[in-house]
Amino acid sequence: MSKIEQAEQSMRSTSPRTPRISLTRRIKAHIQISRLDHSVKQIFVVPGIVVAAMIVHARFDAGLVLRICIGLVSATLIACSNYVVNEILDAPYDRLHPTKKNRPAACGLVHIGWAYVQWVLMMILGLALAHFISLGFMLSAASLWIMGCIYNIPPLRSKDVPYLDVLSESINNPLRFLLGWYIVTATAIPPLSLLLSYWMLGAYFMALKRFSEYRQIADQAVAVSYRRSFRYYREESLLNSVIFFGSASMLFFGSFIMRYRFELILSFPLIAWLMAVYFSLSFRHESAVQNPEKLYREPQLMVPLVVCIVALVLLSVIDIPQIGAMFPKAH
Repeated sequence: MSKIEQAEQSMRSTSPRTPRISLTRRIKAHIQISRLDHSVKQIFVVPGIVVAAMIVHARFDAGLVLRICIGLVSATLIACSNYVVNEILDAPYDRLHPTKKNRPAACGLVHIGWAYVQWVLMMILGLALAHFISLGFMLSAASLWIMGCIYNIPPLRSKDVPYLDVLSESINNPLRFLLGWYIVTATAIPPLSLLLSYWMLGAYFMALKRFSEYRQIADQAVAVSYRRSFRYYREESLLNSVIFFGSASMLFFGSFIMRYRFELILSFPLIAWLMAVYFSLSFRHESAVQNPEKLYREPQLMVPLVVCIVALVLLSVIDIPQIGAMFPKAH
């Protein structure tokens, strides 16, 4: 029996101790598996709002502000629903991870029946709120939830398939962009080039997360038992995919710029700076890259991120005719 088979057999035979759990502790565990601290990821909805407002010249009135608030709550509920099913189905694997073994489901603190009810109820409430915004928003929210099912639930469980795991999880980025877009407008169609760029940028970040995880789990057998796609990955192949996704993202972003907003070309060096810093962080032990919701604690990353956001906003609203003159359109 190989080391990998031994580790997988150990995973199947290992179960958490199940001492008597108080109701208070159980409720706390069910709140934790919703991962409300991951709500910071809804920041990826904001670019969709900003770009849509810029293209359709929307006014930020009270109605739009209300739709933004309802939309963010809806997106958070859908995301939390996906996190719940992830916690349930990943518990046996998380017990093999150096830090994720402390998650509530992995420790046996979660009532599985209650958790499935929680999963479905959060989805229903999230879609109910989405219905009040627009059909496009509701369909995007439903797609976000469905992708969570594809990513986590057998027999599809795309997270076990190399490269598809990265692509299927990072597609949540353009779906969140669509949520932001349809908060602002229910009629206009978002630029495909920007959606593809957003998807590839998410894949860049996700591939670096995989790379960081792979490096940290030194034992190959344990790594494969924790995440089956690691059976096919190596550091070199993961870094190759990182370069591919990063290059594709900037190619599509450049296409969007040339079609819609020449001024944004000035943001390229700043985005490259941000991507380079993120790349370097992935080499650290216990890197925050493995837990994106904790990246706000990295000042080395927050500085270029804030600079990028400010630059992108300013370049989206300030006209610089000289930039357009430098790149005349072909006739």
